[in-house]
Amino acid sequence: MKKILISDAVKNNCISLFKTAGFEVQYNTGLSKDELLKIIPAFNALIVRSSTQVDSDIIAAMKSMEVIGRAGTGVDNIDVNSATRKGIVVMNTPGGNTISTAEHTMALILSMCRNIPQSNLSLLNKKWERKNFSGTELYGKTLAIIGLGKIGREVAKRAEAFGMSIIGYDPLLSSEVAKDFGILLVELDKIWQTADIITVHVPLNDSTKDLINSQTFKKCKDGVKIINCARGGIINEEDLVIALDSGKVSSAAFDVYLTEPPDFSNRLINHPKVVCTPHLGASTDEAQEKVAIQIAEQIVQYFNEGKITGAVNLKGFFKPVEIEMQPFLNLGEKLGSFISQIFNEKLKHIVVTLSGKSLHNYESEIAASVLKGFLENRLSEPVNYVNSFSIIEEMGISLRQVRKGGSDRYKNLLTVELISESSVKKVSGTVFGSKELRIVEIDEFLLEIKPEGNMLLLKNIDKPGMIASIGRILADGDINIAGLSLGRIEKGKEALTVINIDSRADSSILNEISSTSGIINIYPVGINY
Repeated sequence: MKKILISDAVKNNCISLFKTAGFEVQYNTGLSKDELLKIIPAFNALIVRSSTQVDSDIIAAMKSMEVIGRAGTGVDNIDVNSATRKGIVVMNTPGGNTISTAEHTMALILSMCRNIPQSNLSLLNKKWERKNFSGTELYGKTLAIIGLGKIGREVAKRAEAFGMSIIGYDPLLSSEVAKDFGILLVELDKIWQTADIITVHVPLNDSTKDLINSQTFKKCKDGVKIINCARGGIINEEDLVIALDSGKVSSAAFDVYLTEPPDFSNRLINHPKVVCTPHLGASTDEAQEKVAIQIAEQIVQYFNEGKITGAVNLKGFFKPVEIEMQPFLNLGEKLGSFISQIFNEKLKHIVVTLSGKSLHNYESEIAASVLKGFLENRLSEPVNYVNSFSIIEEMGISLRQVRKGGSDRYKNLLTVELISESSVKKVSGTVFGSKELRIVEIDEFLLEIKPEGNMLLLKNIDKPGMIASIGRILADGDINIAGLSLGRIEKGKEALTVINIDSRADSSILNEISSTSGIINIYPVGINY
C-alpha cells in the first residue's frame, strides 16, 4: 500500500481522494525539519503547499519516495534538481488559480474605478463624502491586456461582459485566436496611446522588468489606470508613484510587489489613489479546493496508471535517456530561452531540427525542452514538459519537427527557428565532450557561446574600436566581461557580437551602448538555469 504524507494544510477532499483510492494517508502539518527527516523515509509521496521546505537534506533522507506534489503552481520551496537526480517526479497543479486570478483582476478594476475601499474607509470613519468618490464606468472604456496566456484571456472574457473594448499585446498569440476572445492584437506603442486601463499578465524576467516605467507613462493617455496581479517589478513602483502624483495615472491597483511582504511605509501602498491587496490572486476556497483535488488525482493516476501529469521535471521521465543525450535536453531549454529573448515579432511557426541520428530517438523530449525554455520567458502561467505542446497549440502557433542525417561540422546539432510572416530567426547549438553546451550559430553568423548567465547580443558594423568602446562602457558600469564571441560574414559589414557578463546591465548602460556609433541593435539575454 502506498503511503502519502501531507505536511501542509490542504482541503479535506485531497485526503478523501487518497483514502478512496486505497492509500494510507498521514496528515501532519507544522513539522520541524528534524521531525520531517525522521519520518520521511517511510513515505512514497509527499504533498506540500508553500510552508514545507523540501530541501536537499530532506530529499537525501527519502528512501521510498516516488513523487512530490505541490498543491499550487510554484515549486520554489522544492529542490527540483535534487529530486530529479534521485529519480523523484515533482508535480504541481498548473492552471489551478487561473479563474481566481482573473476574477481578482476584475475585482481590483472595479474597486479602483468606483473607489470602493476608500469610500468604505470613509464611511467607517463616520463620514458621508459622496462627492469625493465619484467613479468611472467600465462600459465603453478600452482595456489593454499585456500577456494573453490563460489568465489574460479569462480577464478578456469578463471585460467583454462589461461592454469594454479590449486590445492586447502578446507576441505568441495568433490574431485568429485573439479574435475568438474578442481581443484586437496591437503593438505596445498602440497600447500606450489607446488604453484607458492597462493590466499586465506576463512573467517577470529581463525583458518585462520595469516594462511600464516613466518613459511609457509619458506615452499613455492622461488619466490612465494601471493594474498588476502578475508579478512585482513589471511596473516600476517609484515611477508609478510619480505618475500618480502628477495625475498622469489617475489610479492604480496592485496585488503583487517588488518585495513581499513590502515595506509598509512604501508610498505606493499608502497612496490615496491606489488599491492594494496582499497577493490574493489565488486565495479563494474554490482555487484551493481545485488544486487539492488536482494534485490528489494526478498522484493517484501516477501510482495506478503510470501516467505523469503536471510534472515540472518530466525531462527525466519521458523514457530512459542515454547519458550522452541528456545534455541535449538542457541545451534545448537554453536554446528556447535564448531565442525567445531576441525575437520580438508575431510568431507563426516554430521549427525544431535534429541533425544527427543520435537525436532522432528523442524527438519529442527535445522538442518539449525547447518549448519549455521558450515559453517560460513569455508566460506568467507555469510551463512544464507536459503542457508546453498544448500551450503552443492554444496560441495558434504551429510546431514542426525535422530530422536530418547530420551536420557538416558537428555530429549532433540542434537548431531552433522562429518564423513570423516577414522574417526567420535561427539559433543552433551542440554539446562538446560530455556536457559542454554551446551555441554555435545565430542566423547566418558562426560563433561559439556558453548559453549561461547574463549576456548581451549586439548587431553592429564590423569596424576597428567597436569592442573597445563597448568594453569601456561596461567597465564604467562596473560590469566584468566573462566571455566574448564575434561572428561576421564579410569584413566591414554587419557583425554579431555576443558578450557574457558577470552581472546584469541596467537600462542606462544598454541605452549608452545603443547610442554608440555602429551599433544596430542590442538584446540583453539572461539564462538562469
